[in-house]
Amino acid sequence: MDIKVEHFPEKNRFEAHFEDNQVAFVEYALNNNVFDILHTIVPSSLEGQGIAGQIVKTAYAYAKSKGYDLRGSCSYANVWLKRHPL
Repeated sequence: MDIKVEHFPEKNRFEAHFEDNQVAFVEYALNNNVFDILHTIVPSSLEGQGIAGQIVKTAYAYAKSKGYDLRGSCSYANVWLKRHPL
């Protein structure tokens, strides 16, 4: 599934919107040049479609392009980062 991921810096989030007003997102913190994904949320009806991975990938690609150090306080993001070093 190819999804559109949008960055909302005012909310420190990357989001993907789906039918029925469902939203999947990652929430991050940016401190001292460290981009840290805190939460990865996908509605249960959308799980298992690779959505979390695509949003996390987009968020980390953005952070890397800005020269930030990458961190994953969220367990999903932490494992993703270890499996997909950027």
